[in-house]
Order: sequence, then structure tokens, then C-alpha cells
Amino acid sequence: MSTTEPRASHEAASLAGPPRRRGAVREIARRVASAVVQGRRRHPVLSRLLVTVLAVCVALVVTGLVSGVTDLDLATGAAMSIVILGLSFLTGFSGQVSLGNGAFFGVGCYVFAIFANHNNTSIGEDLLVCTAAGALAGLIVGLPATRLRGPYLAGMTIAVAIAFGSLIDQFSTWTNGDQGLNVQSPVTPPAWLANFIGAPISSLRATYMWRADITVVVAGIAFFLMANLFQSRRGRSMRLMRENEVAAELVGVSLPAARVTAFVVAAACAGLGGGLTTLVDTTVFGSLFSLSLSIQILTLLVIGGIGTLSGSLIGGLLYAYSITWIAELVSGIGLNSTSNLSSEMNNIIFGALLVITVLVAPLGIAGTLRFAISRRLAGRRSQN
Repeated sequence: MSTTEPRASHEAASLAGPPRRRGAVREIARRVASAVVQGRRRHPVLSRLLVTVLAVCVALVVTGLVSGVTDLDLATGAAMSIVILGLSFLTGFSGQVSLGNGAFFGVGCYVFAIFANHNNTSIGEDLLVCTAAGALAGLIVGLPATRLRGPYLAGMTIAVAIAFGSLIDQFSTWTNGDQGLNVQSPVTPPAWLANFIGAPISSLRATYMWRADITVVVAGIAFFLMANLFQSRRGRSMRLMRENEVAAELVGVSLPAARVTAFVVAAACAGLGGGLTTLVDTTVFGSLFSLSLSIQILTLLVIGGIGTLSGSLIGGLLYAYSITWIAELVSGIGLNSTSNLSSEMNNIIFGALLVITVLVAPLGIAGTLRFAISRRLAGRRSQN
């Protein structure tokens, strides 16, 4: 027997090894993906809970590794993502266009500051109060909105956004008018959070890390609840109402109740996001809650992706980091920070982004990515 034959067979086996290993890895990955899909179908709520806990834990680790400025941006983005999430439910599921969510956001900001200044309550209680106040404002606006459609509904919500500034001036004894409102008592981190982080309360009070941690945890809870609402029977009835109101009525959906519910949920999310924003900034200024803020929130929703959870998160982070980016752009091109052009640069940039998104990616960033991934997976299945 020749010595070249074992050597040749050994070389052939070594050449066939990597493809076999790659095939085994692909088979394991396919089985794991199949098990994950089956688990999501059998236990959808549990799977959403696990994903939420994992995402929140990763975010909490990140807040401890980055700088204070980044913690501030993360907290601001998480708070605004809750506001956009509520509007995503209102517009993407019930089909109602609202340009007044900036007013609901302002209600949450002011109620948190006023309630915290006049009561010795915990942060959790303050957030619950501003959420309830936002829901009440949504109920007041949503009741007459059940009889309006299209541009008439948008016009009514625009009137709400404009009138909110007048209400701030009218109740200046509570809101302090144009001077703004400060949270008089220093916002103190809870003792359990200080013990968990392992730092004294006095050292945490001056940092943004613990505020970012609380904001991230509350945002995770809000996203988990809204994800279940999106996939619930109420969410499916909302989608049916958006697509065909006659069919929705035929299957027993009460259109007025569904519209009011959508407004209440969206306003409650806006109130919660406003309370978290006040927790982070500790100040509230009435000039922030103009009509341009409501338009900006709707623009961020369209850019991120209407009716998607990830689109709301993208919009919130884009809002937080755009403040720094636009300020750097204004200083980089040599504009005077007090000029009219620099003050309107925010609206100009977001308006341009909105036009580009509608023309290039009408589904938004999240919707376009989801469509591209599903199309690629469908192509692979057809090839197999």
C-alpha cells in the first residue's frame, strides 16, 4: 500500500472539514432561531418581558460607563421616546393625527414640578400624578375629537397646542409664567438606588447617572406595557378601525370609545415623558411648549417609523442628540447664536429630514429596515 494514499485521504478530510463545521453551525443557528420563534408564539408576554429586562440591563450598564453629558442625553432620549410611543399608538393604530401632544407633554412637566414643590412625595408618586394629569387632559381633548376627522381633527389639536401657552400665562401663580418653574426641593435619588449603586446620596445628587437609570427603567416599563397593548385585542381593533371603520363597527368595535382611549393613552404617555423630563432638567420653561414642539414630535415619529416600538426609540434618541448636533453645526458655520436663522435651524433641519424620509423611506427608519430584512429572508427561503 502506498504512503501517498493515507496522506491524500487526510488532505481530503481536512478540506471537507470546514464546510461540514459551517453546515453544523448553520444547523444549530437554525434550530435556535426556530426555538426562539416558537417560544415567542407560545409565550409572547414572557418573551417581551425577557427582551425588555435584557435591554434595560444593558442600558443601565451603559449609564455607568459613559460621561455625565451622555447620561443626560440618554435620559432625555428615553423620556421623549415615551412621548413618541404614545403618539405612535394614536396615529399608527387608531389613524388619528394629533399636533397637540406638545401640550400634553407640557402638562406632565408642570404637574411634576408643582406637585413635587408642594408635597413631600416620592419620585414614583410624582410620576403617577403627572401621568394621570396627562390622561385627564387627553380625555378632555379626546371627547370632542370623536366627531372630527382629518384636517378638522388636526386643526383642533393645533388649537390645543397654541392655547397651552396662554394657559401657562393665565395660571402664572402656579406656573410662574415666562420666568419658568424650578423644582425647589433638590431632587434626591431614592435610598434603595443609592444602596444598589453603592454610592452615598450626596454624591449621586449632583450626577445624571441615577436620573438616567430611573428614566431608563420607567421607559422599559412603558415600552413593555405598550408592546402588550399593540398586540392585544384592543390594539387589533384599533388597527381595524384605522383600515375600515365600517368593518370595525360590524365586529362590535365602539368607534367613539376607541378614539377616546387612543387619546387618553397617548396623552398619558406624554404626561409621563414630561414628568421624566422635569426630573432630569429640574426646570420648566413655558417657551418650550410651542406649536413647533408638537410638530417636531410628529416629525420624529415619521422619521423613526409610525406604529413601531423601535421607531419611537429612534425618534427619542434623535431628539436628544440633535440638541448637541445642531448647536455644534450653528457654531461650526459661524452663525450668531442669537440670530433668527440659528433659532429656527432646528425646525429647518427637521423639516428637511421629514421631506427626505417621506421621499426615500416612507415607512421610517424602523419600518424600512424591517421591510428590507423580511424581503431578504423571503428571498433566502425561495432559494432554498
